Amino acid sequence: MESPLFQNQEYKAITQDYLIDTIALLFNENKNFSIVCDMEYIEFEPTLPEEIASQFGKNVLFSLAGYTYDSAKIEDNHFIFEAGFGNENLGAVVMMPILAIKQIVVDETPIMINICTPTISRDEIEEDEGVENSMAMLLSNPENQKLLAKMQKK
Repeated sequence: MESPLFQNQEYKAITQDYLIDTIALLFNENKNFSIVCDMEYIEFEPTLPEEIASQFGKNVLFSLAGYTYDSAKIEDNHFIFEAGFGNENLGAVVMMPILAIKQIVVDETPIMINICTPTISRDEIEEDEGVENSMAMLLSNPENQKLLAKMQKK
């Protein structure tokens, strides 16, 4: 499905809004859920040890329940939460652009599938300091400004 439509900025904005709205609904309903994410765009703070990070494939599934669910939030067009990794349950903050979320799953049923990719990856940001800020791009659409204002009130 490599149609140019799916990488069109307007389509990406629509998809991002739908992801944000879906996650907001799940939070409002206090419903646990899982997300499948593209590892290329995920950041961990602190950085995970190589023996843990090397176990992830191209996509990774995160289950949001308990403390991980309670810590989850959307901020600056990123989905952020805390999670434990490995046998020692090493704690890390997980952060990714909204469009890095490829699926939202509730009770083992995918309820949202995203075929878009974030505009740029971490590596591209580091390589090109002149890349337009994704927040500025999102806010250029007046409808997105309304959505973000609504999300910040919650």
